[in-house]
Amino acid sequence: MEQYSSFIFDSYAFYHEEGLIELKYSLDDSIRFIETIKLPEPFPPQAKNPNFNRLLFLLHLIGGISYYKTCLPKKIEVRSGSLSADDATFWTQVYENGLGEFFYKNKIDHRGRVKFPCETAQRAVSTEPHQPVPSGKILVPFGGGKDSIITAEMLKAAGHDVTLLRIGHHPLISAFAKKAGFPLITIERRLDPILFSLNAEGALNGHVPITAYLSILSVIVAELYGFSGAVWSNERSANEGNTKLHDLEVNHQWSKGFAFEKALQEMLKDKTSVQYFSLLRPWSELRIVQECCKYPQYFASFTSCNANWKIAAKSEKLGTGLWCRKCPKCAFAFALFASFLPRATLEKIFGGNLFNSPALETTFRELLGLQGFKPFECVGTPDEVRAAFLLARKRGDLAETAMMKIFEADVLPHIKNPDALIERELAANDDHAIPKEFQGVLPK
Repeated sequence: MEQYSSFIFDSYAFYHEEGLIELKYSLDDSIRFIETIKLPEPFPPQAKNPNFNRLLFLLHLIGGISYYKTCLPKKIEVRSGSLSADDATFWTQVYENGLGEFFYKNKIDHRGRVKFPCETAQRAVSTEPHQPVPSGKILVPFGGGKDSIITAEMLKAAGHDVTLLRIGHHPLISAFAKKAGFPLITIERRLDPILFSLNAEGALNGHVPITAYLSILSVIVAELYGFSGAVWSNERSANEGNTKLHDLEVNHQWSKGFAFEKALQEMLKDKTSVQYFSLLRPWSELRIVQECCKYPQYFASFTSCNANWKIAAKSEKLGTGLWCRKCPKCAFAFALFASFLPRATLEKIFGGNLFNSPALETTFRELLGLQGFKPFECVGTPDEVRAAFLLARKRGDLAETAMMKIFEADVLPHIKNPDALIERELAANDDHAIPKEFQGVLPK
């Protein structure tokens, strides 16, 4: 693919009468990209918040990452607005950390490669008052998995008016949302087709911090449609990276982690009164699954399998199952649910017994920390998986499976205090940014 010297953030616009957001970028003023976000009817009126334009600017900046990574131009030019030194530092860190896996897999030295420009003078922060939004109306981003439905259910139980938010029309999510009975807002995102053409021609490709993009978009939707909060479901497990690349911790889930959440909250302070935070941050994935087991009505509806999502996205049919039973996310989810559910229920949910799958042995070894590093997927820490195996072992009905035998031979002898490990992984911690008025939502 041809190389370009500069990546340009050209312009952005919000056409409120059509419910359309438009983001424009270019490579050397030669290759031009237009990304669009379509809002659902009835279209909201133009935002009254005088700082709303700056929310769109944030979306424009994060949206560029999909196009910037095609050839990683040395120069970044921002024509759609200006950045203070703090802003430039924030975006440089977002791109560098968010593209960590991309750099690692493409064998690219990230050091000094990303540098956002800043203006010489510090920009004055607006002190214009924000328009009040109705209290109690909460927007919960929903991806069809266990985490977001638990967030929605707990908020509902605490008396909040909950609406789910999804990107794109996925039949699995449609069926799940209908089962749950929550209102659902659907946003349509269209990446520029030129991006896929460049990828076919050999452009650099790989993982981007999609949660960073969706986090900002969720705040914009909340602002437009009158929600007081955009409440996410990211857990503390996302804070731990996968491996290292020079001085960079490579974390597939970096934009789901606490460092990004705190940094974005700071960036949003003078731009909106919408509260953005993750309700599940104090919990491990293991603790979330323990809570999920209180809602057996969803066992046949949720899925965390990325391969299955890709299949579902291309078809209006739900297919024969929600789990591919071959990927790291399926293996991880099976191990966690094995902590709390009997074997027969597990096999009904997953369509088989993944602890007896020879094809998953390497994956389970990685998840347990026996070899390599944890897979580049949204999976938890090795300690969580070890605690899950300990709990499953106590129940006993998976004792003869191949993976449990590996655990007993290669992992169990090195765990000094099994009960303490389980207790730690199921306990909540205080390292979170949940507003005081929401801290009582999580059960003790």
